[in-house]
Amino acid sequence: MEYLYWGIIILLFTAAFAALFIPVIPGVLALFGGFLLYGVFFTFEPFDWMFWTVQGLFVLLLFGADYAANMLGVKKFGGSKAGIWGSTIGLLVGPFVIPVAGIIAGPFLGAFVAEIIIHRRGIAKAAKIGIGSVVGFITSILTKGVIQGAMLLYFLILVL
Repeated sequence: MEYLYWGIIILLFTAAFAALFIPVIPGVLALFGGFLLYGVFFTFEPFDWMFWTVQGLFVLLLFGADYAANMLGVKKFGGSKAGIWGSTIGLLVGPFVIPVAGIIAGPFLGAFVAEIIIHRRGIAKAAKIGIGSVVGFITSILTKGVIQGAMLLYFLILVL
């Protein structure tokens, strides 16, 4: 049974990292699910208040980094709040409308369309802002990957 338990926990951890590229999957919940299942299947003994406090701070950092990377990417390329919202909506809708490519095309098109419709930007300027949203998204993936990696490493240090 131990192998089955570890298989389920590893599956949750894998889902957490897959969520970096599939934004509708709540990756941090999958990580926490793995932590909790370890406790249920084996023991909660390694998880003291310090563990949960550090992991909670990492979660706050994750959410802050995700928002900041998207916002900075759009703002740095001259975008507005409408571009940020468009990028976010495109990120969530894009993969469903354009499978696979929608993960990149969604934020670009969302920011692009929002800037053209709401702020009447020219095509070149809106495209530049769309590129900024993609840069922000990629930066967000990298940042969240590092943070989630640190969360997982801390878990592994305690349990192995």
